[in-house]
Amino acid sequence: MISGEQYVPTSREQAFLETVDSPKYDRQIIKGLTPFLQEKAPEDILGFYSSSEIDALRALRGTERDVESRMPVKMTRHYFELAKHSHALQRLVKASPDETLELEGSEDPGYQMDFSPVEGLLHKYEMGLMYVVSTCSAHCRFCYREELIARKEIERQDGTVAKKGLAQIPEITDYIRSHNKIVADNGGRHPDSGREKLREILLSGGDPMVLSNGKIAAWLAALAEAGVESIRIGTKEMAFYPDRFDDAFLAMLDGFHQTYPDVGLRIMVHFNHPDEFLAKDDDGNYIAEALGILKWLPATKRAMEGVVSRGWLSVENQAPIIKNINDDSDALRIMQRAMKRVGVENHYFFCGRDIVAYKAFNVPIETAWQTLNESQKGLSGVETHARLSITHYKGKTEVSAVTNEPIPGIPESENGVVIFKILRNALAAPDRGKVCIVGRNPEAIWFDGYADRVIFDEAGLFDYARVEAAKRG
Repeated sequence: MISGEQYVPTSREQAFLETVDSPKYDRQIIKGLTPFLQEKAPEDILGFYSSSEIDALRALRGTERDVESRMPVKMTRHYFELAKHSHALQRLVKASPDETLELEGSEDPGYQMDFSPVEGLLHKYEMGLMYVVSTCSAHCRFCYREELIARKEIERQDGTVAKKGLAQIPEITDYIRSHNKIVADNGGRHPDSGREKLREILLSGGDPMVLSNGKIAAWLAALAEAGVESIRIGTKEMAFYPDRFDDAFLAMLDGFHQTYPDVGLRIMVHFNHPDEFLAKDDDGNYIAEALGILKWLPATKRAMEGVVSRGWLSVENQAPIIKNINDDSDALRIMQRAMKRVGVENHYFFCGRDIVAYKAFNVPIETAWQTLNESQKGLSGVETHARLSITHYKGKTEVSAVTNEPIPGIPESENGVVIFKILRNALAAPDRGKVCIVGRNPEAIWFDGYADRVIFDEAGLFDYARVEAAKRG
């Protein structure tokens, strides 16, 4: 297909797309700080920020510490109703001057653009991640994609500076077909990276669920026609606006499955804290029903049952561990139990990324591991599938273990060690499983906190250079 040419759906795609209903949704979004600064927000929402908080945020406007220049402010009415009774959820959506005390961090975390062969696509492993939209119903203050949400210009590997672009169907499907042909012609492995075919795509952004059903359906069908085996939809919309998972959306998913029954579908939900989905009594306690099972919020329960009840659709939760939001072993334990009980897999918990201003949000790596490990004590084997991941420039890396005792005869191990293991290497698939062992540093919130205490590094985490463009898959 010639670049810029309009994408033409196949007859099968078109037949599916003609069945899709795209209703409008009223999320009652409060956008920006201006409604609070000018006292024009709905009367019951105005008190979400105290007068002292507003004064502090107003004083930063227009300066290099302007919190909205770092990350736009946004929340739905549904999330406000939950957050007004939850300090953790307030921390998630309320802007704070603390965010910009230290603006250290990467404008392109993980050098993602090194792996962007087509605008809007990150191709790592056998999977591609697509930016299909640059906003969400509400904005997490710790967002890993603050550079995309805030539409910031970033420097690419070739030295050019531009905002991250969004994926377009013609370019993406052309790339998938081209890449997979190279893999097929080389016996099933890419000649440079050793990766298999690009068989799985994650619709991300931003949040794909702010798009209409018709636009989501168009992506699903086009990817299926291009030969993608499995498609994920990454979303926090079930926390921000669960009514989005209505009959029209579910009917669209049913129609897609009927049209493309061999293409797998996964919904990757993003719940950070049980306050986002569990009901509370007037005293702020979770409500226990029969057998001690905790009661869900009605709207969120309907949304979750709608997707989980479809046996061909898998649902998985993943979330970063963020300071003053969910760095709490009890909260993580409750969340893992509640998710698994309704049929949702606990996929990953993440250490915070090196975004701009990451020091305001990240907990130390060892603290994150200890918090997750403590949370899984007393859980059953099926409830403890989640691992702790941290995204190195080389790829997804597991924080496998933190020890307390010295290893006799091993320098730098006097206070114990941290063991990292590569789970996914963006360039070289055979590197999976290689490890790195470093001496402990309880204050380290990123890899650089261990640079002076590396003991063993077959993974090459501390011997990394940005990839050459020619090495891209």
